[in-house]
Amino acid sequence: MKTQTATNCVILGLIGAGSVAAQESSDERRAQQFKDSQNRLWYEAPGTQFMHGLPLGNGRLGMTITGGVHSERILLNEESMWNGSAADDNREDAHKNLPEIRKLLIEGQNAEAQALVMDTFICKGKGSGHGPGGGRGSNVPFGCYQVLGNMHLTHGGQGAVTEYRRDLDLSKALATVSYRQNGTLFAREYFVSAPDQLGVIRLVADKAGAITFSLRMDRIMAFSTKVVKPDLLMKGSLNDGKGGTGTSYSARVRIVNTGGKLEAKGESLQVIAADEVLIYFSAETDYHGNAPRDRIVTNPEATTAEVISAAQKLPFDKLLNRHTSEHAQWYNRCSLSISDGKAETEKSSNRPTDQRLLSLKEGGADPALAALYFNYGRYLLIASSRPGTLPANLQGIWAENINPPWNCDYHLNINVQMNYWLSELVGLGECHMPLLKLVKSLQESGAETAKAYYNSEGWLAYVITNPWGYTAPGEHAGWGSTSTGAAWLCDHLWERYAFTRDVDYLKWAYPIMKGAATLYSNVLMEEPKNGWLVTGPSTSPENGFIDGNGDRVSVCFGPTMDMQLLRELFGNCIQAAKVLGQDQEFARKLSDIRCRLAPNQIGSDGRLMEWLEEYREPDPTHRHVSHLYGLHPFDEISVDGTPALADAARKSLEKRGDKGTGWSLAWKVNFWARLHDGNRAEKLLRNLLKPTGAFVGKHMGERAGTYLNLFCAHPPFQIDGNLGGASGIAEMLLQSRWSGVKTEAATILLLPALPDAWPEGEVHGLRARKGISVEMRWKAGRLQEAKLLSDKGATVNVIYAGHARPLVLKAGVAATLSAGSFEVNGKEQ
Repeated sequence: MKTQTATNCVILGLIGAGSVAAQESSDERRAQQFKDSQNRLWYEAPGTQFMHGLPLGNGRLGMTITGGVHSERILLNEESMWNGSAADDNREDAHKNLPEIRKLLIEGQNAEAQALVMDTFICKGKGSGHGPGGGRGSNVPFGCYQVLGNMHLTHGGQGAVTEYRRDLDLSKALATVSYRQNGTLFAREYFVSAPDQLGVIRLVADKAGAITFSLRMDRIMAFSTKVVKPDLLMKGSLNDGKGGTGTSYSARVRIVNTGGKLEAKGESLQVIAADEVLIYFSAETDYHGNAPRDRIVTNPEATTAEVISAAQKLPFDKLLNRHTSEHAQWYNRCSLSISDGKAETEKSSNRPTDQRLLSLKEGGADPALAALYFNYGRYLLIASSRPGTLPANLQGIWAENINPPWNCDYHLNINVQMNYWLSELVGLGECHMPLLKLVKSLQESGAETAKAYYNSEGWLAYVITNPWGYTAPGEHAGWGSTSTGAAWLCDHLWERYAFTRDVDYLKWAYPIMKGAATLYSNVLMEEPKNGWLVTGPSTSPENGFIDGNGDRVSVCFGPTMDMQLLRELFGNCIQAAKVLGQDQEFARKLSDIRCRLAPNQIGSDGRLMEWLEEYREPDPTHRHVSHLYGLHPFDEISVDGTPALADAARKSLEKRGDKGTGWSLAWKVNFWARLHDGNRAEKLLRNLLKPTGAFVGKHMGERAGTYLNLFCAHPPFQIDGNLGGASGIAEMLLQSRWSGVKTEAATILLLPALPDAWPEGEVHGLRARKGISVEMRWKAGRLQEAKLLSDKGATVNVIYAGHARPLVLKAGVAATLSAGSFEVNGKEQ
């Protein structure tokens, strides 16, 4: 295929963008191209698989565009395509075995304790499915998220193709495909509209009567299709995991052609010799799960027809404008541009996305690619999690299987939380709410789990959950016994308040936090050596150790991460009670317990210890680095506040190494940013961006990194790496801390981990705790200007390059700082 390296003005005219580029100066064009390099994915060839596809979404509906010429498969998704159903997975009398399990742990008989946990203290049923990676949920009540189906377009044109281009404009959430065939220029546009709740595809050509294609829909199983004039309808029902019927769905396509003719042929629609074509796609389910969402549909088939009919009344230009305008309200809240100031680097950034990834792998300079990855993370969050939707799952909303990896569920030992680290940092706090509402929905089932396993009040969630309200342990003690999932989720409840200071919201969130704190405060055990209060039984997520008897085990009491999580949860509850002026006795109780929790410990080798004992590690480079939770996302370990612990955390990271799965690499970017080591963080980001999988026609091995469409490779694809990596970039540029006491100043660190590879840049719309927006410009690696704007007024301590500047911010009044605003050697520059 012949390369098309410049924007095709004819195509832009065809699809309504207008031809203005020809009138721009060369400087303006270069500036626009460099901006595009940080907000656009583009390729010179069609995709051939899911990991090549360009993802579109409105939070609920998804389409993935591979852009085939002769035949095209468009992957279709809908957020509530979950099979399974609510089930009783708790062992009602599990708590009766708790004393014996704890006795064995105290005696150092970890293997025997783990065996007893396997027999008596895991879930009652089949959990997530007992498959490799837990990916067999479609066969059991736990269920799994499933692909909706495929839309197949078979195009009539034959002959050689030139000038092919496929791109995704992140700022517009608009995918386009264009190419020339037999002298005719063809173009397609694709978008998924939030205002009108449907997908739209537009096909045009520069010659009349040139568009001929057939369209059909299918999925792997549980479907039927038929033509219901004027539409093509696909529908079916998913199993409930118990031998019955669960969620029902309908997907509908309507074609409106200008010129030519439209015919039904069997179970497909055919367009013959049209001038222009619009394809409308709608999908609905009768989802009735425990996790809340705003959309309630009782008749999916009828609703799909109503949605399309309403959209069809609007001209295409208005549909597109409604979509792009609504998307811009989210996307434009934040922006990032990074450069090294070299014209040749900016020029190389204008290459296709796959070429940029390969060049970076070979050591090339492309700081704008980091900005693209950051903006792509923001885009994916907007596209997969909106107010009123279900939370983004392990693959956001984009999945191509009936049994997707790890059921595409909500993992509570880092993955779903990592999905949302970015949200508050970039002003997308409303996109955070689906997760927070999921947390609220787990209270009832979590209370049953608390009773069954600890005979305690409060609520509890372990390692995995789903839209049906699963809160029991997993089906294997080695990974399924991590008992602090609820505590980690509650951190997100507090973070939303920390960034907004919305007291009405806190009134909603605090009772949920209090319920989890009640459970944990009731069930802690005393370890024998120091009298510390610890969890037990538990695990350090998915990791194991060699105990004193030489056995490789996972079950223990008091892993470091648990203690950090409970210090955070109890501290947040204490602060929330103070803000709300209530529950002071409960707060005092938590304060007393908090003082007795097992502390962070530094081992004989100088590393932060992962367990209460210095156990031998069978896998020193394990992908989970859970004992550094106190460094990130919690902030009890910091370079300026606890230097000895920060040094121990650094040594732990050195031992773990710079390899790992995709999401693990993303977490390490955040860790190194918190340690103020921007060059090491940037190195980890490069590792995260290494091309992997079937890439540009060459199989490069199934290992962690990035697929051609910038999806993160665990492997396989998990969206947490994308969103966690974007969070790490934000942490390199801005960090903040605030304990929540009304009169206490927030600490804000400007450019705390700026790497040498990013000497120039600017960022707008980053958010700091205590409700503060921040924008910055830097050049030659040095801050030029920063503006801080407080929502409600705040006292802050701003730190740059190790020097502090106290400020009192008035609500709505921006404060402008430069590098010279900070004290150096006791004098103001």
